[in-house]
Amino acid sequence: MSTKTETRKKNTILLILGIIFISSTLRSPLTSVGPIISYIKDGLAISNVLAGFITTIPLLAFAVISPFAPKIARRLGTEMTLFLSILLLIGGIIIRSLGTTTLLLIGTALIGIAISFGNVLMPSLIKLKFPLQVGLLTGIFTVFMNLTAGIGAGVSYPIAEGTTYGWQGALGCWVILAIIAVIVWIPQITKRKENMEIQKVSSTKKSKSILYSPLTWTITLCMGLQSLIFYTTAAWLPEILQSEGMKAEQSGWMLSIMQFAQLPMTFLIPIIAGRLKDQRILVVLYTALYLIGFIGLLSGPASLTIVWMIFLGLAGGASFGLVMMFFSLRSRTPIEAAELSGTAQSIGYLLAAIGPVFFGFIHDETASWFIPKILFIVIILVLFASGMQAGRDRFVSNENEKSTSIL
Repeated sequence: MSTKTETRKKNTILLILGIIFISSTLRSPLTSVGPIISYIKDGLAISNVLAGFITTIPLLAFAVISPFAPKIARRLGTEMTLFLSILLLIGGIIIRSLGTTTLLLIGTALIGIAISFGNVLMPSLIKLKFPLQVGLLTGIFTVFMNLTAGIGAGVSYPIAEGTTYGWQGALGCWVILAIIAVIVWIPQITKRKENMEIQKVSSTKKSKSILYSPLTWTITLCMGLQSLIFYTTAAWLPEILQSEGMKAEQSGWMLSIMQFAQLPMTFLIPIIAGRLKDQRILVVLYTALYLIGFIGLLSGPASLTIVWMIFLGLAGGASFGLVMMFFSLRSRTPIEAAELSGTAQSIGYLLAAIGPVFFGFIHDETASWFIPKILFIVIILVLFASGMQAGRDRFVSNENEKSTSIL
């Protein structure tokens, strides 16, 4: 094996490790909040409304920042932009954990801003660097994102309850993972000039705005609805289960089990989707899994709660993995993938941000979780309809040529 080949192999391994560690920081700082929201509320003497707003701030940040991420990456380079975003994430985690209400809100906003860049740029980076292995690398990206999300949901309560570090330690411990991600990513920014040249070549052909494509909005709706389901369950599922008699610690682990159940699907679905021209069969699959999980949660026996969590996890992993692949499958270039990702995540997360607040409002008005559970089923049916449109074999650039009056 030549020295040049060995160097290329080493660089590829370092890039994959960097993708893994950045992926690991994109959900764990968020999922660690839900199971310990009561500790945060009691420790800072804040209202239920403000406590609920803590889970909504990152989604609002996603909505505001996502459209700007591709533009910033075009100026600084994707690798440098991701590096700076992880540094911002480290600062946000530290500030959030310092123990005052103001710093909690500021730190949470910074975390949301930082994660926005990874959410948007990682699919386009994978399409750029691994054009022949998009499905495999997207699977790796999503599986590590959800693995650490599950760990975050599971360990935050034991840390807050069983250690002297309290809720601040439960939220602050994730800075360690972010620091490791920064260190592992350093080799990528040393090749900044080379990377920017590659990106410049890949984006020389400028197509009409993807905003004119109906497919863009279909994918956006898919992104928003599956995110709404994820963040609403992350915010309220422990309380739903506690209202039915489950202990707080056990309800936190139910959420964790749901997160871990996503892992097989988040890895397999992108690989399978990458080998299919038409992905509608996968839409049917995740819809069936969702319906079994939520109908079971609505009317099934409480003794089978863990089964319903597994079905919901499999469904969430499948829907998330497929939507992440749509950014690559429905675009022709890495820059188009970044624009599609930025648009879909911006508006999609704005839609998702409504979920926890609206479901909490419905619960307060009805003093029951019955109607919110019914709403989950309605949302799944709309997600199915939009997914069937997004799953057809076509590109947003093709539709741009056919449709000029969408906006």
